[in-house]
Amino acid sequence: MYTGRILSTGMNCDGKPFIAYRVSSRSFPNRQCLKFEKRASIVPKEGFEKDIFENPYITYNCIRIVDDIAIVSNGSQTDVIADKIALGMNLRDAMAFSLLAMDYEKDSYNTPRIAAVVTASTDEEEYECYIGIVNDGKILVERVPYGKAAFISTYGSQVPDEVDFDATTADGAAKFIFDEGTFANYEKPVTSSAAIFDGEWTIDVYNP
Repeated sequence: MYTGRILSTGMNCDGKPFIAYRVSSRSFPNRQCLKFEKRASIVPKEGFEKDIFENPYITYNCIRIVDDIAIVSNGSQTDVIADKIALGMNLRDAMAFSLLAMDYEKDSYNTPRIAAVVTASTDEEEYECYIGIVNDGKILVERVPYGKAAFISTYGSQVPDEVDFDATTADGAAKFIFDEGTFANYEKPVTSSAAIFDGEWTIDVYNP
């Protein structure tokens, strides 16, 4: 089953906040994920740089870390959400504002934009986590309950689905969302990335 881009967030099986993202693609599979100190980026593989002239949506920061908050998305809304949070906007409003402002992608599939944010706190009173989507018919931003994890995809159910996220490290999480657990059911994985908080945010990527 092809479900497009996938992201997941919440708390993993160890009760650690995490975010994870996978590119699945039929049209532009020649991509990779690169990691940096506080972000991860989707870019064309060497030799396929001209693909960006065919589709402007295929390269973007998929992960950003702002202070103790992690942001993940399938497009340039990652940076918009991160900037709003850095300016002091609360997580829910930063998500809703950015998805509404950016809207769905104006490609041949009207690809939805998906996003999530999560705090580094494991204190239930301070912990916050939201996951959302905007497509050509709706905008949705929903809280992920403390202790739970959820995922959403561009062409799947287009609502958050609960998931058991059984990875305890950033590199393990990047591999897990690529082709393990529930995510093994979805076709055409290309590249993935993840961040887990364990005293500090650690980012890793998986490029098979």
